[in-house]
Amino acid sequence: MSGPAKYFIVEASAMPEIFRKVAEARRLLETGEEKTVNAAAQAVNISRSAFYKYKDAVRPFNDMLHGRIVTFQVLLKDEPGVLSGALNVLAGPGVNILTINQNIPANGCAVVTITAETSALQDSLEEVLAQVSAGTGVIRCEILAG
Repeated sequence: MSGPAKYFIVEASAMPEIFRKVAEARRLLETGEEKTVNAAAQAVNISRSAFYKYKDAVRPFNDMLHGRIVTFQVLLKDEPGVLSGALNVLAGPGVNILTINQNIPANGCAVVTITAETSALQDSLEEVLAQVSAGTGVIRCEILAG
């Protein structure tokens, strides 16, 4: 039996305000809008000690996926051009496809697992998933790992 979950995805409005402020301070530092931890902490109205306490534990979901390897699972209708269309949608916003594994179609559908590198991603991952899901012949698209 496994222990309690180590990670959670929580809607920002349900989190304590300090976590959102720490994430914003990190963003200010990463984008260069603020040059020092002290300045970033002051900009979001938190103490430096609060920043240091949570800085490694709080990260926006998109940041966790940006620049990382993500594995998608797509359920497609077994029709000509459907896989090609889904791959073109992924390539458009800068997803670099590393591997594609397609199972033999059964009952008119095929499961395709796509592993991709997302450091050049121009859109949010949620937007990309929505675009793939809206494609002709796409039944479902979801993230398996990332």
